[in-house]
Amino acid sequence: MKKKFTKINNLSVSNELLNFVDQELLKDTDISPKNFWLEFDKSVHELAPKNKELIQIRENLQKKIDSWHIKNKGNEINLKEYKNFLKKIGYLKDVGPDFKIKTKNVDKEITSVAGPQLVVPIMNERYALNAANARWMSLYDSLYGTDIIKSEEGGSERYDPLRGQEVIKYVREFLDKHIPIDGTSWKNISALKVKNGNLIIHKNDSEYKLKDIQKFIGHRGESEKPSGIILKNNGLHIEIIINPRAFSAAHDIAGISDVIVEAAVSTICDNEDSVAAVDAEDKVICYRNWLGLMKGNLKTTFIKGGKKLERKLNPDRSYISKDGKGLKLHGRSLLLVRNVGHLMTNPAITLKDGSEIPEGIMDAFITSAACLHDIKKRGNSRTGSIYIVKPKMHGPDETAFTDLIFTKVEEVLKLEKYTCKIGIMDEERRTSSNLKECIRTLENRVFFINTGFLDRTGDEMHTSMEAGPMIKKGDMKSSKWIDAYENNNVDIGLQCGFSGKAQIGKGMWAMPDKMAEMMKQKTNHLEAGANCAWVPSPTAAALHALHYHEINIFEKQKKLQNREKAKLDDLLTIPVADRPNWSLEEINSEISNSAQTLLGYVVRWIDQGVGCSKVPDINNIGLMEDRATLRISSQHIANWIHHGICTSKQVLEIMKKMAKIVDEQNKNDKLYQNMSPNFDKSIAFKAACDLVFHGRNQPSGYTEPILHLNRLIKKN
Repeated sequence: MKKKFTKINNLSVSNELLNFVDQELLKDTDISPKNFWLEFDKSVHELAPKNKELIQIRENLQKKIDSWHIKNKGNEINLKEYKNFLKKIGYLKDVGPDFKIKTKNVDKEITSVAGPQLVVPIMNERYALNAANARWMSLYDSLYGTDIIKSEEGGSERYDPLRGQEVIKYVREFLDKHIPIDGTSWKNISALKVKNGNLIIHKNDSEYKLKDIQKFIGHRGESEKPSGIILKNNGLHIEIIINPRAFSAAHDIAGISDVIVEAAVSTICDNEDSVAAVDAEDKVICYRNWLGLMKGNLKTTFIKGGKKLERKLNPDRSYISKDGKGLKLHGRSLLLVRNVGHLMTNPAITLKDGSEIPEGIMDAFITSAACLHDIKKRGNSRTGSIYIVKPKMHGPDETAFTDLIFTKVEEVLKLEKYTCKIGIMDEERRTSSNLKECIRTLENRVFFINTGFLDRTGDEMHTSMEAGPMIKKGDMKSSKWIDAYENNNVDIGLQCGFSGKAQIGKGMWAMPDKMAEMMKQKTNHLEAGANCAWVPSPTAAALHALHYHEINIFEKQKKLQNREKAKLDDLLTIPVADRPNWSLEEINSEISNSAQTLLGYVVRWIDQGVGCSKVPDINNIGLMEDRATLRISSQHIANWIHHGICTSKQVLEIMKKMAKIVDEQNKNDKLYQNMSPNFDKSIAFKAACDLVFHGRNQPSGYTEPILHLNRLIKKN
């Protein structure tokens, strides 16, 4: 069906988007649709040529780097010569004097509370509401439903009392460790009361207090018979729920029915890697959900267990403080919005020369306009800030351009300068190599920096495509550049004064079913100095929150400031395989693994518009796949084909074989369309092959151009 557009000034705007902006987005704001479109038109036509120019610079630099590697083929890379070359072409910038960021009006969830950060696809309203409400999570439920607790009834719907007791034991041990009672254990208590502003803990006829009485901050209900006890450790709250009549308190002398933990302190509502939004119809779904969150009125209904349920945003949590005052704790995660990067354009709006609007520019204006509603009522940001996470920027010129975009947004929306804050995704090689200078261009706006191992690996491979065959994907995590990259991000953040002012973040835990493993491994992100790290679900947020009770991040960051700083030479060491002698079996296994997850993700993206999937890998372990994982897989196979490690024919045969496996893995999905045996008729299979066989020619190795093109073909 042909989309209808309306001419406004020099723009041609999809009617779907136009109606949304005029009738929903700007309603009850001080910005009239007429003024918005007039000023937006002017700004876009000023910004779009600069956007185009920056993308061209990326391509020019890549061609020069390719030529350098081809010219030096067969020689060991001399890092001094390589760095001089990168400086000469403008890829590496001179490092300026030390400075501290000057960002103001930042919420405490960013500055002083360390905790998990959820990432959720904004296209799915139920997921978005679950994420916003994941600020407070039941620790009992989160433990009971995961592999942390081992018992016979692990996957059963029937309640297992032994499993329940294991959950209670785990939680009591957690409380003993971080909120210890002076003289006894949480396992032995018989009652909790509040007396003269103190928490009194009963064990039979004896009374006890906390070792650190400051960790008790308030209660709910009557002091003699409280219904809740509010505790605080390392800036995070814990609420003990007391309800003797509850099923979960049946065998608890103290009547404790649950322990609620402060979990997802902040959440990124994602318009980028985890969604499949390719036109006005899709973008309006994303924008409408974000608007509902900013207005506070987003709701959804769904059927579960035969019952119709409604989900909406949780209210704030009321309690009585130690000195008897009625106080509230914020009921929802602090919401940030991730816009798309500078590369892609979108057919929702066309400019006066007939070209599509740069999507990142459209995102900046429309997601910020939605925040006008929040700035009035302060339901999300209590400081009146707009938090935009900006991915896939390449170097200081592009970060400076984002500063210009946000300045234009503030002018058009009549916002105070620097209302729009920015989270810098440090996930491209040119950004991590110039991170200090990138931050300098945004010193009045930056509220977070975050490492993205997956995209950064994809860019590493694409940038150095001509240098030689890359090491195996699994070996990337132990390569020289990775440690330098992760450490450099923290070093530079601390040097630029982030501690206590802004977030230093680390990447995603990609195995949502492997929570026991996450509890062993993800504490490393805190040891590395990150005051937030990404999780894939509310349950993972609740469990990862326990790590922040173990480690005081701000004390850890003080210690890290004195360590030896990461070296640029290590950061620029290319992960090329030195004379690889892999067997055919090893090569086929590596390609099969990449091809299988690649196909499992692409088929749902193209055919169903699912932007983030839990895709079973070759061993049937569910892995969170998004465009970043896709970028690695496609670039890795493309690199091996290019350097003769494998042939195109060999890869195509493996792709067909893996497509059959993916079809089988999805046989219970009623919406699923098989790729085999009619491979030529499957748009998804063709797109997956294009990502590999044309991967070397994709801009920065990005997957979006091929995905968007094929999704549009599928939709039409």
